[in-house]
Amino acid sequence: MSDMNTNQVEQTPKKRKMLNAFTILFIITAVVAILTWIIPSGVYDVDADGNFIAGTYHTVEKTAQGFWDLFSAPIRGFLGTDSTPGALEVSFFILMVGGFLGVVNETGAIDAGIASLIKNNSKNVSILIWVLMFVFALGGSTYGMAEETVAFYPLLIPLMVGVGMDALVAVAVVLVGSGLGVLSSTVNPFATVIASDMAGISTADGMALRLIFFAVTYVIGAWYVSSYAKKVMEDPKRNSYIADHIESDKEKWAVEEDAPAPTGKQKGVLIIFMLTFVLMILALIPWGDLNENWTFFESLTNWITGLPIIGALVGKSLIPFGTWYLTEISVLFFMMSVIIALYYKMNESRFVEVFINGVTDLISVALICAVARGIQVVMNDGQITATVLHWGEMSLANLPKWAFTTLTYIFYIPMSFLIPSTSGLAAATMGIMAPLGEFANVARSIVVTAYQSASGIVNLITPTSGVVVGALAIANIEIGTWWKFMKKLIIIVFVVCLVLLLAGAYLAI
Repeated sequence: MSDMNTNQVEQTPKKRKMLNAFTILFIITAVVAILTWIIPSGVYDVDADGNFIAGTYHTVEKTAQGFWDLFSAPIRGFLGTDSTPGALEVSFFILMVGGFLGVVNETGAIDAGIASLIKNNSKNVSILIWVLMFVFALGGSTYGMAEETVAFYPLLIPLMVGVGMDALVAVAVVLVGSGLGVLSSTVNPFATVIASDMAGISTADGMALRLIFFAVTYVIGAWYVSSYAKKVMEDPKRNSYIADHIESDKEKWAVEEDAPAPTGKQKGVLIIFMLTFVLMILALIPWGDLNENWTFFESLTNWITGLPIIGALVGKSLIPFGTWYLTEISVLFFMMSVIIALYYKMNESRFVEVFINGVTDLISVALICAVARGIQVVMNDGQITATVLHWGEMSLANLPKWAFTTLTYIFYIPMSFLIPSTSGLAAATMGIMAPLGEFANVARSIVVTAYQSASGIVNLITPTSGVVVGALAIANIEIGTWWKFMKKLIIIVFVVCLVLLLAGAYLAI
């Protein structure tokens, strides 16, 4: 009997452990480096704005990437190179969010607030998911909400775990919500506006089709996430993709359900906390791009900075809402950390300690963004991006309408992996791809929408995106688990987007 038990133990297969996200990203970087030895190096001529000029592709001397280039890629991805912007800005933003959350958590305000939310919404969780996903989708569609969503995960994970779901639901609410919003961008300055400008059309061209995209993909995404959430609540051990650490997540993100109601001070902290995010959203929306007459914030900023004494105290480097990005938002989170500490009467040594502890909690998230950017560094330094684009240019010319629309959509999927930045992809390709559509009698706005759709799908799952790997790192979810969860949704969204694109091409929506 003893021998039989021993044999059974020996024959029990060991559960394969997924590779760490850092390892996966480094392997991808190595594969791209190998491809620089195989794919010809090439470049396009560029115009005064640095955009590729169609028909000017030519090969250049091969710039294959070696071992030194491979191992230095994460460092260069963090600091940036001549051809690739660094991840320093987004990484520092993540660290400031960590410090801010460390200070807020010290007050106990979030725990008290979440306990109150759990008590009041335990029976309305499905509605809460639909509402939150709409808000994130709206942010993605209007101003490209992406990196700044990092701040919401530590808030939503305890809430979702507390009502009987898992951390994956919280990640999906934010990542799928904002991601599908970016996929169906309406006036997103980092996708729609740049791509439309590169295509030589107005942002309003194709707006009706993009609004249909927004409505349809939002409903699909919210239904998918809420359906999964319902299954997890019914039987977490059987239905959760992260059942193996759902109990440890409850301990890690535990909130006392019997916690007393927020005190007056804690309510004040929560107001400052929410005000921070309201200011962030107002500052990121490109008011001037949406309407050239919306100059209120610009006029207000000029008036404040122009005042004799107050302007000097505020600082002449203040820029108006609508022109802020990660640097300014980092300043906002740092300032609000200090304001909360002063309001809560936190002493100096304790403030510094909890702020640094908060920063420490998100160091791995900040670093993973740099490693992901290293993939782009190797690809750009190996000069294979233009070659892949040229292959697409040659393949798509003079095709029938349905074929051009379909292949353009498919072409942008690998291109979105190679260039995860929506603005970078638009700037690199739209000047070439949009005119090609005219040969197939396809409107340039359809090319723009095809680019957005493909880019949006890829950026929901690609390990080269700091937004994706950062979110998963916070929730301790392996990328393979995320892919399993997203598999069906990606297939559904891919097919629906293709059908809508073909309908738009033939109906001239």
